Amino acid sequence: MAMAQWRNGTGTLTVTDTQGGQEEAIPLRIAASYRARSRGLLGQDGIDGALLITPCGSVHSFRMRFTIDVAYLDRKFKVVAVHTMKPGRLGMPRLRARHVIEAEAGAMEKWGIRPGARVTIVQSEVDGK
Repeated sequence: MAMAQWRNGTGTLTVTDTQGGQEEAIPLRIAASYRARSRGLLGQDGIDGALLITPCGSVHSFRMRFTIDVAYLDRKFKVVAVHTMKPGRLGMPRLRARHVIEAEAGAMEKWGIRPGARVTIVQSEVDGK
């Protein structure tokens, strides 16, 4: 299966829980360029939904204004690990991680994102591309 060509933009995220929970469409921003990945959630006071950073194997929360949940995903979008990071922390690199999802603290548990769960990401159509 070919790798998707990710672009900066928006989309939706759904979670297939390991325990057969409800699926919910979560609004998603996608950061795929170097500049968008570097900026991430810096300078924001919160986020509605989640942020996908791709490709990415580790994150930090320096200069962040709020605590975040971080989910590390492998190539097939299976959740490898989930951690909560307070501002000013450096996350450990995850060798199997290829994508990272960031959201406000507490959101991952509410959405059922936990190790072993699989997420599906649908990128919104971009006009003219």
